[in-house]
Amino acid sequence: MITISLCMIVKNEEKVLKRCLDSLSDIMDEIIIVDTGSTDKTKEIAHLYTDKVYDYEWSDDFSAARNYSFSKATMDYIYVADADEVIDDKNRERFIQLKEILLPEIEIVQMLYCNQLEYGTTYNFDEEYRPKLYKRLRTFIWEEPLHEAVRLEPIIYDSDIRIEHKPLDSHAGRDFSIFLKMERKGLRISKKLHTMYAKELFIAGEYEDFVSAIPIFEKTMIDESRSLDEVKEAACVLARAYRLLGREKEFFKNTLKEVASNPSSEICYELGEFYVSEEDYLEAVLWYYNAAYESSSILNIHCGGDWALERLAFCYEKLGNYEQAKAFQKRKEEWEVS
Repeated sequence: MITISLCMIVKNEEKVLKRCLDSLSDIMDEIIIVDTGSTDKTKEIAHLYTDKVYDYEWSDDFSAARNYSFSKATMDYIYVADADEVIDDKNRERFIQLKEILLPEIEIVQMLYCNQLEYGTTYNFDEEYRPKLYKRLRTFIWEEPLHEAVRLEPIIYDSDIRIEHKPLDSHAGRDFSIFLKMERKGLRISKKLHTMYAKELFIAGEYEDFVSAIPIFEKTMIDESRSLDEVKEAACVLARAYRLLGREKEFFKNTLKEVASNPSSEICYELGEFYVSEEDYLEAVLWYYNAAYESSSILNIHCGGDWALERLAFCYEKLGNYEQAKAFQKRKEEWEVS
């Protein structure tokens, strides 16, 4: 049977940490908790489960903190958990069975990360596979009978274990702060983080967050090294930011460029919102319909789904077409993430 180190990084998680550790503690052979500056009872709770609680000076770098937690592990495999995750009894049994049967050549085990939309987190899915269990020491293997080479790709196993993500609040504000600090330091935001920043803005961003993001995404629009996908993301963020600011010239500059090519649901939705603000409900219907049926979402799936359908119902009601309003309201209620 394999042995597992649980490695966590936490800060002010007193409301959820016990729930998480109760679901995991008897599965793990070692529990390592790295605290990045809690001012509540997080560390007291952690000490109820392990004596391996470490302080780590936060540097706005989750990878650095994760690496530090990994450096403390001593078991065969490392399991990574956030404090707002829970594993129910059925999946705890699956996890225990996995420990008994996992082949030693498996280097990464993926598990289903569930319930994102229900709990209002910054993801566009109800469940997806995520790497959660990592072999601590990797063995390098040579392959091929001639022109031999070391296998670089890890051996990954997709398990049937389901992890429930149940946050009590959004961490978007923390993330926005880190993005802005990166910008002030002159650090380039990677393609992955560019997408995550835009997604978090569209799902959890407030007025001030969009306004603060304008300089970053304006740079994307003139940076020739940025991909087409990143430019489309930036156009969406800037369209909403300028709409919120009431700056029509900049708003239409970003939306119309996208309309001329292949607009996303987010761009169409923003145009619908603009025309609602102008009380031009007939024009708004055109754009909400395009958001729901003629385009695809790239940042927030709701813009091309239930939000657009609800706005169509609203517009038709304003237009006095109550039959259509009722029909779209019904479609909104029946909408599900595909």
